[in-house]
Amino acid sequence: MAHAAARRTHPRRARHPRRRHRDHEEAGPAVTAMFRSLAGRNYRIWFAGALVSNVGTWMQRTAQDWIVLTQLSDNDAVAVGITMALQFGPQLLLLPLTGLAADRFDRRKMLMLTQALMGLLGLGLGVMVLTHTATLLALYGFALALGIVAAFDTPIRQAFVSDVVQGENVANAVALNSASFNAARLIGPAVAGVLIAAIGSGWVFVINAGSFLAVLIALRFVDPAQLAERVHAGRGKGQIVAGFRYVRTRPDIIVVLCMIFVVGTFGVNFPIFTSTMARVEFHQGAGEFGLLNSVMAIGSVFGALMSARRDKPRMRTLVLAAGGFGLACTAAALAPTYWTFAFVLVFVGLAALTFMTTANALVQTTTKPAMRGRVMALYMAIFAGGTPIGAPIVGAIADAWGPRWAIAVGAASGFVALAIAIVWLVRFQRLRLRYDADTRLHLAVTHAMPVVGTRASRAALRQEFEREEAVADRSSAV
Repeated sequence: MAHAAARRTHPRRARHPRRRHRDHEEAGPAVTAMFRSLAGRNYRIWFAGALVSNVGTWMQRTAQDWIVLTQLSDNDAVAVGITMALQFGPQLLLLPLTGLAADRFDRRKMLMLTQALMGLLGLGLGVMVLTHTATLLALYGFALALGIVAAFDTPIRQAFVSDVVQGENVANAVALNSASFNAARLIGPAVAGVLIAAIGSGWVFVINAGSFLAVLIALRFVDPAQLAERVHAGRGKGQIVAGFRYVRTRPDIIVVLCMIFVVGTFGVNFPIFTSTMARVEFHQGAGEFGLLNSVMAIGSVFGALMSARRDKPRMRTLVLAAGGFGLACTAAALAPTYWTFAFVLVFVGLAALTFMTTANALVQTTTKPAMRGRVMALYMAIFAGGTPIGAPIVGAIADAWGPRWAIAVGAASGFVALAIAIVWLVRFQRLRLRYDADTRLHLAVTHAMPVVGTRASRAALRQEFEREEAVADRSSAV
Protein backbone atom coordinates (compact mmCIF):
# COMPACT_ATOMS: atom_id res chain seq x y z
CA MET A 1 0.00 0.00 0.00
CA ALA A 2 2.81 2.40 0.87
CA HIS A 3 4.50 1.73 -2.46
CA ALA A 4 1.24 2.26 -4.31
CA ALA A 5 0.70 5.59 -2.57
CA ALA A 6 4.23 6.65 -3.44
CA ARG A 7 3.57 5.84 -7.10
CA ARG A 8 0.39 7.91 -7.09
CA THR A 9 2.08 10.99 -5.66
CA HIS A 10 5.42 10.81 -7.42
CA PRO A 11 6.17 14.27 -8.89
CA ARG A 12 7.38 12.90 -12.19
CA ARG A 13 4.14 11.00 -12.63
CA ALA A 14 2.24 14.29 -12.18
CA ARG A 15 4.14 15.79 -15.13
CA HIS A 16 3.67 12.83 -17.46
CA PRO A 17 2.15 14.05 -20.79
CA ARG A 18 -0.54 11.33 -20.88
CA ARG A 19 -1.63 12.19 -17.35
CA ARG A 20 -1.70 15.89 -18.24
CA HIS A 21 -3.82 15.14 -21.33
CA ARG A 22 -6.38 13.26 -19.22
CA ASP A 23 -6.50 16.15 -16.74
CA HIS A 24 -7.52 18.59 -19.47
CA GLU A 25 -9.83 16.44 -21.60
CA GLU A 26 -12.94 17.94 -20.01
CA ALA A 27 -11.69 21.55 -20.19
CA GLY A 28 -10.59 21.48 -23.82
CA PRO A 29 -7.81 20.26 -26.11
CA ALA A 30 -4.49 19.25 -24.63
CA VAL A 31 -2.04 22.12 -24.27
CA THR A 32 1.65 22.23 -23.58
CA ALA A 33 2.92 22.28 -20.02
CA MET A 34 3.84 25.94 -20.34
CA PHE A 35 0.25 27.00 -21.13
CA ARG A 36 -1.71 24.29 -19.34
CA SER A 37 -3.82 26.75 -17.33
CA LEU A 38 -5.31 28.12 -20.55
CA ALA A 39 -7.20 24.84 -20.98
CA GLY A 40 -9.86 26.28 -18.67
CA ARG A 41 -12.50 28.55 -20.25
CA ASN A 42 -12.68 30.99 -17.36
CA TYR A 43 -8.93 31.50 -17.25
CA ARG A 44 -8.73 32.03 -21.03
CA ILE A 45 -11.33 34.81 -20.78
CA TRP A 46 -9.66 36.41 -17.75
CA PHE A 47 -6.19 36.16 -19.34
CA ALA A 48 -7.29 37.89 -22.57
CA GLY A 49 -9.04 40.75 -20.79
CA ALA A 50 -6.15 41.29 -18.38
CA LEU A 51 -3.63 41.38 -21.24
CA VAL A 52 -5.45 44.23 -22.99
CA SER A 53 -5.80 46.17 -19.75
CA ASN A 54 -2.15 45.61 -18.84
CA VAL A 55 -1.04 47.11 -22.17
CA GLY A 56 -3.06 50.23 -21.39
CA THR A 57 -1.68 50.38 -17.85
CA TRP A 58 1.93 50.31 -19.07
CA MET A 59 1.14 52.99 -21.65
CA GLN A 60 -0.19 55.17 -18.85
CA ARG A 61 2.78 54.52 -16.56
CA THR A 62 5.21 55.48 -19.31
CA ALA A 63 3.30 58.67 -20.11
CA GLN A 64 2.95 59.53 -16.41
CA ASP A 65 6.66 59.16 -15.66
CA TRP A 66 7.56 61.12 -18.78
CA ILE A 67 5.33 64.14 -18.15
CA VAL A 68 6.45 64.28 -14.51
CA LEU A 69 10.09 64.25 -15.55
CA THR A 70 9.94 66.53 -18.61
CA GLN A 71 6.77 68.67 -18.46
CA LEU A 72 5.77 69.09 -14.81
CA SER A 73 9.33 69.27 -13.41
CA ASP A 74 12.81 70.06 -14.64
CA ASN A 75 14.16 66.52 -15.06
CA ASP A 76 13.55 65.94 -11.34
CA ALA A 77 14.00 62.26 -10.44
CA VAL A 78 12.76 62.98 -6.91
CA ALA A 79 9.38 64.04 -8.38
CA VAL A 80 9.16 60.69 -10.17
CA GLY A 81 10.00 58.97 -6.88
CA ILE A 82 7.31 60.92 -5.00
CA THR A 83 4.75 59.97 -7.65
CA MET A 84 5.65 56.31 -7.24
CA ALA A 85 5.49 56.65 -3.44
CA LEU A 86 1.98 58.13 -3.55
CA GLN A 87 0.84 55.45 -5.97
CA PHE A 88 2.14 52.50 -3.95
CA GLY A 89 2.03 53.84 -0.39
CA PRO A 90 -1.69 53.09 0.21
CA GLN A 91 -1.00 49.37 -0.22
CA LEU A 92 1.01 49.54 2.99
CA LEU A 93 -1.25 51.90 4.93
CA LEU A 94 -4.51 50.12 4.03
CA LEU A 95 -3.12 46.61 4.48
CA PRO A 96 -5.44 45.55 7.36
CA LEU A 97 -8.53 46.33 5.26
CA THR A 98 -7.49 45.26 1.77
CA GLY A 99 -6.57 41.68 2.68
CA LEU A 100 -9.76 41.17 4.67
CA ALA A 101 -11.81 42.52 1.75
CA ALA A 102 -10.15 39.97 -0.55
CA ASP A 103 -11.10 37.10 1.80
CA ARG A 104 -14.57 38.29 2.78
CA PHE A 105 -16.32 39.64 -0.34
CA ASP A 106 -17.09 38.27 -3.80
CA ARG A 107 -13.78 38.78 -5.62
CA ARG A 108 -15.33 38.92 -9.09
CA LYS A 109 -17.71 41.72 -8.15
CA MET A 110 -15.03 43.59 -6.25
CA LEU A 111 -12.74 43.46 -9.29
CA MET A 112 -15.47 44.91 -11.48
CA LEU A 113 -15.77 47.83 -9.05
CA THR A 114 -12.04 48.53 -8.71
CA GLN A 115 -11.33 48.20 -12.43
CA ALA A 116 -14.16 50.62 -13.26
CA LEU A 117 -12.83 53.17 -10.76
CA MET A 118 -9.29 52.97 -12.16
CA GLY A 119 -10.65 53.48 -15.66
CA LEU A 120 -12.48 56.64 -14.54
CA LEU A 121 -9.33 57.96 -12.86
CA GLY A 122 -7.32 57.43 -16.03
CA LEU A 123 -9.97 59.23 -18.05
CA GLY A 124 -9.96 62.16 -15.62
CA LEU A 125 -6.19 62.56 -15.83
CA GLY A 126 -6.34 62.37 -19.62
CA VAL A 127 -8.87 65.21 -19.71
CA MET A 128 -6.67 67.32 -17.42
CA VAL A 129 -3.61 66.82 -19.62
CA LEU A 130 -5.56 67.50 -22.84
CA THR A 131 -7.03 70.71 -21.41
CA HIS A 132 -3.60 71.83 -20.11
CA THR A 133 -4.84 72.03 -16.52
CA ALA A 134 -2.58 69.30 -15.14
CA THR A 135 -0.07 70.38 -12.50
CA LEU A 136 2.46 68.42 -10.51
CA LEU A 137 0.29 68.62 -7.39
CA ALA A 138 -2.75 67.47 -9.37
CA LEU A 139 -0.82 64.50 -10.69
CA TYR A 140 0.28 63.68 -7.15
CA GLY A 141 -3.41 63.62 -6.18
CA PHE A 142 -4.23 61.34 -9.09
CA ALA A 143 -1.39 58.99 -8.13
CA LEU A 144 -2.69 58.85 -4.54
CA ALA A 145 -6.28 58.14 -5.63
CA LEU A 146 -5.12 55.45 -8.02
CA GLY A 147 -2.98 53.97 -5.26
CA ILE A 148 -5.96 53.72 -2.89
CA VAL A 149 -8.07 51.87 -5.45
CA ALA A 150 -5.14 49.67 -6.49
CA ALA A 151 -4.52 48.79 -2.82
CA PHE A 152 -7.85 46.93 -2.83
CA ASP A 153 -7.59 45.70 -6.43
CA THR A 154 -4.16 44.06 -6.18
CA PRO A 155 -4.69 41.42 -3.46
CA ILE A 156 -8.14 40.62 -4.83
CA ARG A 157 -6.70 40.15 -8.33
CA GLN A 158 -3.86 38.01 -6.98
CA ALA A 159 -6.20 35.77 -4.98
CA PHE A 160 -8.73 35.62 -7.84
CA VAL A 161 -6.28 33.48 -9.81
CA SER A 162 -6.79 30.63 -7.33
CA ASP A 163 -10.57 30.98 -7.81
CA VAL A 164 -10.30 30.65 -11.59
CA VAL A 165 -7.58 27.95 -11.60
CA GLN A 166 -7.36 25.27 -8.95
CA GLY A 167 -4.94 22.59 -7.81
CA GLU A 168 -1.54 22.01 -9.35
CA ASN A 169 -2.10 24.61 -12.09
CA VAL A 170 -2.16 27.60 -9.74
CA ALA A 171 1.61 28.12 -9.99
CA ASN A 172 1.38 27.94 -13.78
CA ALA A 173 -1.43 30.51 -13.82
CA VAL A 174 0.60 32.85 -11.58
CA ALA A 175 3.52 32.60 -14.00
CA LEU A 176 1.29 33.19 -17.04
CA ASN A 177 -0.17 36.26 -15.33
CA SER A 178 3.37 37.57 -14.97
CA ALA A 179 4.02 36.77 -18.64
CA SER A 180 0.86 38.67 -19.60
CA PHE A 181 1.85 41.62 -17.45
CA ASN A 182 5.32 41.77 -18.97
CA ALA A 183 4.20 41.12 -22.53
CA ALA A 184 2.14 44.26 -21.95
CA ARG A 185 5.27 45.98 -20.66
CA LEU A 186 6.94 44.97 -23.92
CA ILE A 187 4.14 46.48 -26.03
CA GLY A 188 2.82 49.33 -23.88
CA PRO A 189 5.89 51.58 -23.44
CA ALA A 190 6.88 51.27 -27.10
CA VAL A 191 3.36 52.23 -28.21
CA ALA A 192 3.25 55.00 -25.60
CA GLY A 193 6.54 56.45 -26.83
CA VAL A 194 5.20 56.63 -30.37
CA LEU A 195 1.84 58.09 -29.27
CA ILE A 196 3.44 60.68 -26.96
CA ALA A 197 5.52 61.95 -29.86
CA ALA A 198 2.60 61.77 -32.33
CA ILE A 199 -0.52 62.91 -30.44
CA GLY A 200 0.61 63.80 -26.91
CA SER A 201 0.46 62.24 -23.44
CA GLY A 202 -3.19 63.12 -22.79
CA TRP A 203 -4.54 60.69 -25.37
CA VAL A 204 -2.41 57.91 -23.89
CA PHE A 205 -4.32 58.28 -20.60
CA VAL A 206 -7.66 58.25 -22.46
CA ILE A 207 -6.70 55.06 -24.34
CA ASN A 208 -5.73 53.43 -21.04
CA ALA A 209 -9.14 54.31 -19.60
CA GLY A 210 -10.76 52.49 -22.53
CA SER A 211 -8.57 49.41 -21.99
CA PHE A 212 -10.27 48.74 -18.63
CA LEU A 213 -13.42 47.85 -20.59
CA ALA A 214 -11.64 44.65 -21.67
CA VAL A 215 -11.35 43.48 -18.04
CA LEU A 216 -14.96 44.43 -17.27
CA ILE A 217 -16.20 42.49 -20.29
CA ALA A 218 -14.03 39.50 -19.36
CA LEU A 219 -15.34 39.48 -15.78
CA ARG A 220 -18.88 39.67 -17.11
CA PHE A 221 -18.36 36.48 -19.15
CA VAL A 222 -16.47 34.53 -16.47
CA ASP A 223 -18.82 31.77 -15.31
CA PRO A 224 -19.28 32.09 -11.53
CA ALA A 225 -20.48 28.47 -11.34
CA GLN A 226 -17.02 27.27 -12.43
CA LEU A 227 -15.12 29.31 -9.84
CA ALA A 228 -13.63 27.46 -6.90
CA GLU A 229 -15.71 27.22 -3.75
CA ARG A 230 -13.99 29.01 -0.91
CA VAL A 231 -14.48 29.76 2.76
CA HIS A 232 -15.19 33.45 3.28
CA ALA A 233 -13.63 35.24 6.23
CA GLY A 234 -16.02 35.64 9.13
CA ARG A 235 -17.22 38.89 10.64
CA GLY A 236 -16.06 38.23 14.17
CA LYS A 237 -13.26 39.97 16.03
CA GLY A 238 -9.66 39.20 15.18
CA GLN A 239 -10.13 38.54 11.46
CA ILE A 240 -7.82 41.40 10.47
CA VAL A 241 -4.90 40.20 12.62
CA ALA A 242 -5.50 36.53 11.80
CA GLY A 243 -3.41 36.87 8.66
CA PHE A 244 -0.46 38.25 10.63
CA ARG A 245 -0.74 35.42 13.15
CA TYR A 246 -0.75 32.87 10.36
CA VAL A 247 2.36 34.33 8.71
CA ARG A 248 4.14 34.38 12.07
CA THR A 249 3.85 30.56 12.17
CA ARG A 250 5.39 30.28 8.68
CA PRO A 251 9.11 31.16 8.78
CA ASP A 252 9.50 30.18 5.12
CA ILE A 253 6.99 32.85 4.10
CA ILE A 254 8.67 35.38 6.40
CA VAL A 255 12.00 34.84 4.62
CA VAL A 256 10.37 35.33 1.21
CA LEU A 257 8.70 38.51 2.46
CA CYS A 258 12.03 39.86 3.75
CA MET A 259 13.68 39.18 0.39
CA ILE A 260 10.84 40.75 -1.57
CA PHE A 261 10.88 43.82 0.69
CA VAL A 262 14.55 44.51 0.05
CA VAL A 263 14.33 44.07 -3.72
CA GLY A 264 10.93 45.78 -3.99
CA THR A 265 12.09 48.79 -1.98
CA PHE A 266 15.48 49.48 -3.54
CA GLY A 267 15.71 47.29 -6.65
CA VAL A 268 12.44 47.49 -8.55
CA ASN A 269 12.57 51.24 -9.24
CA PHE A 270 12.76 50.76 -12.99
CA PRO A 271 10.94 54.00 -13.95
CA ILE A 272 13.65 55.97 -12.16
CA PHE A 273 16.46 53.83 -13.62
CA THR A 274 15.31 53.92 -17.24
CA SER A 275 14.00 57.51 -17.36
CA THR A 276 17.11 59.07 -15.79
CA MET A 277 19.54 56.93 -17.78
CA ALA A 278 17.71 57.78 -21.03
CA ARG A 279 17.34 61.48 -20.33
CA VAL A 280 20.31 62.44 -18.14
CA GLU A 281 23.05 59.93 -18.94
CA PHE A 282 22.43 59.26 -22.66
CA HIS A 283 20.44 62.44 -23.60
CA GLN A 284 17.68 60.54 -25.41
CA GLY A 285 13.99 61.33 -26.00
CA ALA A 286 10.60 59.76 -25.31
CA GLY A 287 10.90 57.09 -28.02
CA GLU A 288 14.23 55.82 -26.70
CA PHE A 289 12.87 55.87 -23.13
CA GLY A 290 9.91 53.71 -24.16
CA LEU A 291 12.25 51.37 -26.01
CA LEU A 292 14.27 50.73 -22.85
CA ASN A 293 11.14 49.56 -21.03
CA SER A 294 10.20 47.30 -23.93
CA VAL A 295 13.68 45.80 -24.16
CA MET A 296 13.66 45.00 -20.45
CA ALA A 297 10.26 43.39 -20.90
CA ILE A 298 11.73 40.92 -23.40
CA GLY A 299 13.75 39.35 -20.61
CA SER A 300 10.79 39.65 -18.25
CA VAL A 301 8.47 37.71 -20.56
CA PHE A 302 11.11 35.01 -21.06
CA GLY A 303 11.60 34.73 -17.29
CA ALA A 304 7.86 34.45 -16.68
CA LEU A 305 7.43 31.78 -19.37
CA MET A 306 10.32 29.75 -17.99
CA SER A 307 8.64 29.93 -14.58
CA ALA A 308 5.42 28.69 -16.17
CA ARG A 309 7.21 25.57 -17.42
CA ARG A 310 8.27 24.54 -13.91
CA ASP A 311 5.94 22.16 -12.12
CA LYS A 312 6.24 24.10 -8.85
CA PRO A 313 8.17 27.07 -7.40
CA ARG A 314 11.36 26.31 -5.49
CA MET A 315 13.45 28.26 -3.00
CA ARG A 316 16.66 27.54 -4.91
CA THR A 317 15.21 29.29 -7.97
CA LEU A 318 14.43 32.32 -5.82
CA VAL A 319 17.97 32.35 -4.42
CA LEU A 320 19.61 32.13 -7.85
CA ALA A 321 17.31 34.82 -9.24
CA ALA A 322 18.24 37.22 -6.40
CA GLY A 323 21.93 36.79 -7.13
CA GLY A 324 21.33 37.10 -10.86
CA PHE A 325 19.42 40.33 -10.34
CA GLY A 326 22.34 41.81 -8.39
CA LEU A 327 24.82 40.85 -11.11
CA ALA A 328 22.60 42.15 -13.95
CA CYS A 329 22.05 45.51 -12.22
CA THR A 330 25.80 45.81 -11.65
CA ALA A 331 26.40 45.32 -15.37
CA ALA A 332 23.67 47.88 -16.19
CA ALA A 333 25.26 50.48 -13.91
CA LEU A 334 28.56 50.02 -15.75
CA ALA A 335 27.12 50.03 -19.30
CA PRO A 336 29.08 52.58 -21.39
CA THR A 337 26.52 53.30 -24.14
CA TYR A 338 22.77 53.48 -24.62
CA TRP A 339 22.64 50.27 -26.66
CA THR A 340 24.84 48.38 -24.20
CA PHE A 341 22.54 49.49 -21.40
CA ALA A 342 19.50 48.35 -23.41
CA PHE A 343 21.08 44.93 -24.00
CA VAL A 344 21.86 44.42 -20.31
CA LEU A 345 18.29 45.35 -19.38
CA VAL A 346 17.14 42.09 -20.99
CA PHE A 347 18.99 40.19 -18.25
CA VAL A 348 17.76 42.60 -15.58
CA GLY A 349 14.19 41.83 -16.65
CA LEU A 350 14.86 38.08 -16.80
CA ALA A 351 16.27 37.94 -13.27
CA ALA A 352 13.68 40.33 -11.81
CA LEU A 353 10.69 38.44 -13.18
CA THR A 354 12.08 35.05 -12.24
CA PHE A 355 12.55 36.39 -8.71
CA MET A 356 9.12 38.02 -8.44
CA THR A 357 7.16 35.20 -10.09
CA THR A 358 8.82 32.53 -7.95
CA ALA A 359 8.24 34.50 -4.74
CA ASN A 360 4.59 35.12 -5.64
CA ALA A 361 3.95 31.48 -6.51
CA LEU A 362 5.75 30.22 -3.39
CA VAL A 363 3.51 32.32 -1.16
CA GLN A 364 0.26 31.61 -3.03
CA THR A 365 0.64 27.86 -3.39
CA THR A 366 1.73 27.22 0.19
CA THR A 367 -0.85 29.41 1.94
CA LYS A 368 -4.14 28.09 3.34
CA PRO A 369 -7.02 29.08 0.98
CA ALA A 370 -8.94 30.79 3.78
CA MET A 371 -5.94 33.03 4.47
CA ARG A 372 -4.77 33.61 0.89
CA GLY A 373 -6.30 37.06 0.44
CA ARG A 374 -4.82 38.45 3.66
CA VAL A 375 -1.42 36.87 3.07
CA MET A 376 -1.30 38.16 -0.52
CA ALA A 377 -2.30 41.62 0.71
CA LEU A 378 0.65 41.47 3.11
CA TYR A 379 2.90 40.25 0.29
CA MET A 380 1.86 43.06 -2.07
CA ALA A 381 2.01 45.67 0.69
CA ILE A 382 5.58 44.66 1.50
CA PHE A 383 6.55 44.46 -2.18
CA ALA A 384 4.89 47.67 -3.38
CA GLY A 385 4.61 49.44 -0.03
CA GLY A 386 8.36 49.66 0.24
CA THR A 387 8.34 51.98 -2.78
CA PRO A 388 7.42 55.08 -0.69
CA ILE A 389 10.63 54.44 1.24
CA GLY A 390 12.92 53.39 -1.56
CA ALA A 391 11.78 55.45 -4.56
CA PRO A 392 12.51 58.91 -3.08
CA ILE A 393 15.86 57.67 -1.76
CA VAL A 394 16.84 56.16 -5.10
CA GLY A 395 15.61 59.29 -6.90
CA ALA A 396 17.68 61.52 -4.60
CA ILE A 397 20.76 59.36 -5.25
CA ALA A 398 20.15 59.69 -9.00
CA ASP A 399 19.93 63.49 -8.66
CA ALA A 400 22.96 63.82 -6.38
CA TRP A 401 25.42 61.29 -7.80
CA GLY A 402 23.88 60.23 -11.09
CA PRO A 403 21.62 57.39 -12.28
CA ARG A 404 24.45 54.84 -12.33
CA TRP A 405 24.75 55.01 -8.54
CA ALA A 406 20.97 54.61 -8.25
CA ILE A 407 21.17 51.37 -10.24
CA ALA A 408 24.06 50.27 -8.02
CA VAL A 409 21.66 50.51 -5.07
CA GLY A 410 19.34 48.14 -6.96
CA ALA A 411 22.26 45.75 -7.46
CA ALA A 412 23.00 45.82 -3.74
CA SER A 413 19.37 44.93 -2.97
CA GLY A 414 19.73 41.72 -4.97
CA PHE A 415 22.87 40.72 -3.11
CA VAL A 416 21.27 41.52 0.27
CA ALA A 417 18.25 39.35 -0.61
CA LEU A 418 20.64 36.56 -1.58
CA ALA A 419 22.41 36.88 1.77
CA ILE A 420 19.11 36.73 3.68
CA ALA A 421 18.17 33.48 1.95
CA ILE A 422 21.60 31.90 2.48
CA VAL A 423 21.67 32.79 6.19
CA TRP A 424 18.21 31.30 6.69
CA LEU A 425 19.04 28.14 4.75
CA VAL A 426 22.29 27.61 6.66
CA ARG A 427 20.97 28.39 10.16
CA PHE A 428 17.45 26.95 10.02
CA GLN A 429 17.25 24.64 7.00
CA ARG A 430 20.59 22.89 7.66
CA LEU A 431 22.04 23.74 4.27
CA ARG A 432 25.69 22.72 4.20
CA LEU A 433 28.50 22.69 1.68
CA ARG A 434 30.52 19.51 2.26
CA TYR A 435 33.89 18.71 0.77
CA ASP A 436 34.36 14.99 0.03
CA ALA A 437 38.02 14.08 -0.49
CA ASP A 438 37.67 11.17 -2.86
CA THR A 439 39.28 10.37 -6.14
CA ARG A 440 37.08 12.81 -8.06
CA LEU A 441 37.07 15.73 -5.53
CA HIS A 442 33.64 17.38 -5.46
CA LEU A 443 31.45 19.57 -3.28
CA ALA A 444 28.19 18.06 -2.03
CA VAL A 445 25.24 20.17 -0.86
CA THR A 446 22.97 18.63 1.75
CA HIS A 447 19.25 19.13 1.16
CA ALA A 448 17.25 21.65 3.15
CA MET A 449 14.83 20.37 5.74
CA PRO A 450 11.26 21.51 4.88
CA VAL A 451 9.44 23.93 7.16
CA VAL A 452 6.32 22.57 8.80
CA GLY A 453 3.80 24.00 11.17
CA THR A 454 4.26 22.26 14.52
CA ARG A 455 7.27 21.78 16.77
CA ALA A 456 6.61 18.04 17.00
CA SER A 457 6.62 17.74 13.20
CA ARG A 458 9.88 19.66 13.00
CA ALA A 459 11.47 17.36 15.58
CA ALA A 460 10.34 14.24 13.71
CA LEU A 461 11.69 15.57 10.43
CA ARG A 462 14.93 16.59 12.10
CA GLN A 463 15.44 13.05 13.40
CA GLU A 464 14.70 11.63 9.97
CA PHE A 465 17.13 14.09 8.41
CA GLU A 466 19.89 13.15 10.87
CA ARG A 467 19.36 9.46 10.12
CA GLU A 468 19.68 10.11 6.39
CA GLU A 469 22.76 12.24 7.00
CA ALA A 470 24.38 9.42 9.02
CA VAL A 471 23.68 6.95 6.19
CA ALA A 472 25.24 9.38 3.71
CA ASP A 473 28.32 9.72 5.93
CA ARG A 474 28.76 5.93 6.11
CA SER A 475 28.34 5.63 2.34
CA SER A 476 30.94 8.30 1.64
CA ALA A 477 33.34 6.67 4.12
CA VAL A 478 33.04 3.39 2.25
